[in-house]
Amino acid sequence: MITLTDLYHVLTAVVPLYVAMILAYGSVKWWKIFTPDQCSGINRFVALFAVPLLSFHFISTNNPYAMNYRFIAADTLQKIIVLSVLFVWSRTSSRGSLEWSITLFSLSTLPNTLVMGIPLLKGMYGDASGTLMVQIVVLQCIIWYTLMLFLFEYRGARALIAEQFPDTAGSIVSFRVDSDVISLDGKEPLQTEAEVGDDGKLHVTVRKSTSSRSEIFSRKSHGLNSGVSLTPRPSNLTNAEIYSMQSSRNPTPRGSNFSHTDFYSMVNGGKNVSPRQSNFDEEIGYGNQSRAHGIFSPASTKKKGENGKDVHMFVWSSSASPVSEGGIHVFRADYDDFGRDEFSFGNKQGGSNGTEREGPVLSKLGSSSTAELNPKTAIDTKPTAMPPTSVMTRLILIMVWRKLIRNPNTYSSLFGLTWSLVCFKWHVEMPAILAKSISILSDAGLGMAMFSLGLFMALQPRLIACGKPVAAFSMAVRFLTGPAVMAAASIAVGLRGVLLHIAIVQAALPQGIVPFVFAKEYNVHPDILSTGVIFGMLVALPITLLYYILLGL
Repeated sequence: MITLTDLYHVLTAVVPLYVAMILAYGSVKWWKIFTPDQCSGINRFVALFAVPLLSFHFISTNNPYAMNYRFIAADTLQKIIVLSVLFVWSRTSSRGSLEWSITLFSLSTLPNTLVMGIPLLKGMYGDASGTLMVQIVVLQCIIWYTLMLFLFEYRGARALIAEQFPDTAGSIVSFRVDSDVISLDGKEPLQTEAEVGDDGKLHVTVRKSTSSRSEIFSRKSHGLNSGVSLTPRPSNLTNAEIYSMQSSRNPTPRGSNFSHTDFYSMVNGGKNVSPRQSNFDEEIGYGNQSRAHGIFSPASTKKKGENGKDVHMFVWSSSASPVSEGGIHVFRADYDDFGRDEFSFGNKQGGSNGTEREGPVLSKLGSSSTAELNPKTAIDTKPTAMPPTSVMTRLILIMVWRKLIRNPNTYSSLFGLTWSLVCFKWHVEMPAILAKSISILSDAGLGMAMFSLGLFMALQPRLIACGKPVAAFSMAVRFLTGPAVMAAASIAVGLRGVLLHIAIVQAALPQGIVPFVFAKEYNVHPDILSTGVIFGMLVALPITLLYYILLGL
């Protein structure tokens, strides 16, 4: 039976976190103490130092040899069940999509365990529950967040291939990605270069369009004569358009259409490839190989060229995002309305001015940040054949690896796990100087993380960015579906008593912050995830207390 003393202990552990969040909210919304730039600096500190060191502290002090494998199995089974159901739904239902599958998986299985879960569960069930939460954090950081990145990069790669190689994707046998390309999230314009090798297959290079142009311009200016012939193609790009493309928030560089006609003509024609109208692109002959370039994106429009033919304009870029480069910062000082649909294919209302964007109807590859639960009717098109699985897997693994090595939380989790394995195996203590240096910042991690969340809430135009119906649906997934599936998974693996209660309550925690960071960076329903974080934090305390009381009866 839950007593008033037990409830007081829970409030003692959790209310200070809300105090930090409310102070941050008031310092921006009511008292105007911090400017957006100052908030950006605070959030940068939290993302780079406070939270990674907090994660390192919890993981490094947890004994990995005393982990509760049944509890971990229940958590893993919950996520596998949800993934399996969503996979079947996306394959069999006309309403299913990869974007909604990713969003629903985040909402139902990835709670805010590090910041909210550890202090809350410790207040409810004691220090032993804190150890279980750390085990969940380790799995989230190393396995489930990596899986999320994999799905997001797969979505970006699929959009890239479907847009740039709609009819020849099945002939691609390799991808080479330049080292300065960090992600396929669409934040920067990218350019493809397709080369037909001696085997008659496509070998594709992905690079930043700006670096590609610089390389081409450099070759032209230096007059390379090492057997490489440069044949510029006609262009209708004026100086004004060049300036607009480079300085606009939403650049729209033009690129060539690399279609099946070009592919077969290159295979059959050898060196003599008929040039097509393009911008910044050149046909470069390498012996008996041919190349074609194109700036690509999931959003495309058409514009009549000077010769009367349709010239595609591919845009693979988005306006400034609240998520900083590399996906390591939780927030930034660029606060756009989450209603923006940077990957939209058009034919929807724009911002508050009511202007319309022109373009084809939203397709399945597009992601609408203000999408309704019932998707809009799309034009029936033949699905694009993807390259072989091994080729796609290698491309995605390259991009995921580049994202992970730039994320400080990756290092904090791996270093913390490594140290705990060494420490508890050979009973080695961390030097006091190093331990105290880490504790100074990690002790402030919880408070600063909540303070940063309060700043973020204050800088949003609306607390419920996705609309009330979608918000109600997302809250039901977060606080009802997630705990229900966790309860079924826990019972299936044999959890009973207090362990079962801990598993259910931790599944009812508010939405995790990292999934929102990914959603905003890749523009997959960021408004829904932001509502899950903000509104979820406001209702999390009464909901978790309700679970705590009901389970204790």
